Amino acid sequence: MRLLKLIVALAILAFAGLAGYAYLGDMTPQRQQMRVPVTLSGGTATAGRATPATPEPTPAPAPAPADTAA
Repeated sequence: MRLLKLIVALAILAFAGLAGYAYLGDMTPQRQQMRVPVTLSGGTATAGRATPATPEPTPAPAPAPADTAA
C-alpha cells in the first residue's frame, strides 16, 4: 500500500512539474526569415489553373513462363 501511495505521489509531482514547465518555460519559437529559390519546370501557365500532370504509362506485365511439365 505504501508503494502505491509513493507511485501516485510521484505521478502527481511529475504532472505538476510538467504543467509548471509548460506554463513558465520559455517555449517561444525562434523566428528567422528564410529565402529558398524555387525552380519551376514544365508547360505554359494558364489563367490561374494548373495543368494536370500526365501519369507515366505503366509497364506491361512480364509474360508467365510456359509450363512444360509432362
